[in-house]
Amino acid sequence: MAEKIPEIVKELCAKPVFAHLATIDKDGGPQVTPVWIDFDGSLVWINTAKDRVKDKNMRRDKRVALSILDPDNAYRHVAMRGEIVEITENGADAHIDRMAKKYLDKDRYPFRSPGEVRVIYKIRPVKVATMG
Repeated sequence: MAEKIPEIVKELCAKPVFAHLATIDKDGGPQVTPVWIDFDGSLVWINTAKDRVKDKNMRRDKRVALSILDPDNAYRHVAMRGEIVEITENGADAHIDRMAKKYLDKDRYPFRSPGEVRVIYKIRPVKVATMG
């Protein structure tokens, strides 16, 4: 069951803050990656390239965790457990360009590799803990 989203999640996701995404690797161990985040009002969005480790992990096991730290106050943060409820390539190119504007003030995502396929992962928060 999804948890009510605290206001701090909305506030932090509106800023260009990095989250640390934890996925479960094929050997059962944790794999953590800093990621850009987006929020649509109920789901947290992550955008990455197909076939990266986190992509493979999230396709295999839908359970994830996120840690989001307020860059203006390190004692204000969110720890979230969630599950992937949608994986889509639909709109992912336009989404990463919007994220590049938010994080880099660039109109287009500048780090795309030739042939890269972008993917959006939509995460439903299941358990959310906040501080600050």
